[in-house]
Amino acid sequence: MSNSSGDYTVEEAKENLDVLRAVPDQVVEAIGDASDERVLEFLIREQQLDIHHEGDQGVGVIRQAVLESPLASQELKRTVITRGDDTPEEILVPDDVERNARTALRTGKPVVLYGPTGTGKTTFAKQLALQHCVGFSLHTATPSWTAKDIIGGIGPNLTGSSGYRSLNYETELGAVSEGVKRARDFDIPYAVILDEITRADISQIFGPLYTAIENRNQTLIETDDGETIELDEDVSIICTMNMSDRTVNELDNAITRRFAMVELDEYEDDDRRSLFEGWLEDNLGDIPLLGNDDLLELFESDYDGINNGSEQASRGPIMRFGPMHYRDVTIFLREALQDDDLYMDAPEQAVGQAFRTFIVPRLLNSAAFPQIEQIEEHYRALDNDFEMFDLAPAADLASRELEAERRQMGTYEQ
Repeated sequence: MSNSSGDYTVEEAKENLDVLRAVPDQVVEAIGDASDERVLEFLIREQQLDIHHEGDQGVGVIRQAVLESPLASQELKRTVITRGDDTPEEILVPDDVERNARTALRTGKPVVLYGPTGTGKTTFAKQLALQHCVGFSLHTATPSWTAKDIIGGIGPNLTGSSGYRSLNYETELGAVSEGVKRARDFDIPYAVILDEITRADISQIFGPLYTAIENRNQTLIETDDGETIELDEDVSIICTMNMSDRTVNELDNAITRRFAMVELDEYEDDDRRSLFEGWLEDNLGDIPLLGNDDLLELFESDYDGINNGSEQASRGPIMRFGPMHYRDVTIFLREALQDDDLYMDAPEQAVGQAFRTFIVPRLLNSAAFPQIEQIEEHYRALDNDFEMFDLAPAADLASRELEAERRQMGTYEQ
């Protein structure tokens, strides 16, 4: 189909479009033989042949060919490497947080976005990655993570067919070393997002990385092909950390010395209210079954009672809790109030069920026994204060958790 390397034109691509749509290898060949970037723009941006052959996301042979092409612009590489990414463009975190994070990344330091649940850390990490880099990968920590998940190591590989299988060992790259490899191979700035790192043993998983951060010439790992992997200035590391049950002072000094710590915590009253009003208008503005002013007051009262305490709750604040959770409540209500089989005939019940589904479980997830008592008391008080809504389901969920905790405590005492 193609001429000699570097001679494949847009006109030829148009003439061979039926073949290109039928055979993905022909698209790869066309990308490799393209005479200029216009060919790639036609194949990918105009005809979207990567989506046609490889679906909405993932890096298959066509997208890899674009990423490896010396003709592809950074913007075209961004297009293919972020196919299917649903990161919202609008940045909701406070302006000073955004400025601090962007500045910290420019210093070359790894960045930790820390704060309580619901402050938008993961979403902002992805937005920050797309602002600063062409592509990113997202890895969510687990308690079983080790340094191998970050740097890499030797792992088993079973090859061969049934009856003739053999066990070999080969180098497996970790999240950061794989990010370095992608930045090199594709000639792009690349971000590695390590989400919820407090789920893992931070000292254990980051041990080898600490040395590499201070000495960029330090080899992290060597591939089976003999390629050495070192931290590269084109690789940004962005971590998120849920600090609901711990403070920065409790962290290993090694991470606070080597990482830029950017806090996402308290939203100014006007900023938070703007978020609530925007979500209510976007998701419920055309649905007259609930009063948005009443819902806004409920959101504010709930948020304030959780974070600062209330007149009805004599024990003060329950925990730090971010405003982003309330967006899920508005989306739940939007879907619930447009279907006769759901809650169109009982909008007040839909509110309680939304809180039961998206707010209370997230509070209970990190709550100790005294906090569970406060949560139950808090939602009983809200149910009394907001008679237009039925918040009993939210309070009942907390009550059941409270009773389960009491039974367990009684078992331990016996």
